[in-house]
Amino acid sequence: MLKSCANSTINTEFGVFDIHIYVSADGKEQIVLTRGDVSAAEPILLRIHSECITSEVLHSLDCDCVAQLTLAFKKIDEANRGMIIYLRQEGRGIGLVNKIKSYELQHQGMDTVEAHEILGFPIDARDYSVVKDILEDRRVTEIIALTNNPDKIKQLSALGIAVIKREALEISPTATNRKYLSAKKTKMGHWLDLV
Repeated sequence: MLKSCANSTINTEFGVFDIHIYVSADGKEQIVLTRGDVSAAEPILLRIHSECITSEVLHSLDCDCVAQLTLAFKKIDEANRGMIIYLRQEGRGIGLVNKIKSYELQHQGMDTVEAHEILGFPIDARDYSVVKDILEDRRVTEIIALTNNPDKIKQLSALGIAVIKREALEISPTATNRKYLSAKKTKMGHWLDLV
């Protein structure tokens, strides 16, 4: 079973979190932030968030990734209990090089789904299998998923993870990300009411 390789605390703008680092089978360092007793019997708020260097580091406005992550932090801070699993799978699993190629295709008029298909990738190539191992190690048995993505719920359920309910992380669209969000809604089935 996967075990945490390093543990500490981290001071964030949303308060103090425990931080745990796991190394998955592919050698990637996965980040887990927890607040409160996540192993208690009640379901926990859980955000499974895939790395987005362009928005989280470079401040791109072309997606809603950093806004969703921020909202997840706020919800967990308010509840004073929950977990964020930060998975190192950039660009819906296609990596940074191909994500930037996808950006260029989007600047030429394609949407995010069309760009992925032109590059020869599935619409969403992310793999959540490591989540099961992390939850088992942290003794989490039931979750409240912080997501707008029905495929994520489906994949987690297929792994045997008990998703008790879902809470939305919807962000108001902007001029720069409206087309991106619209494609997520119409072509990927994301639960988005504001687009």
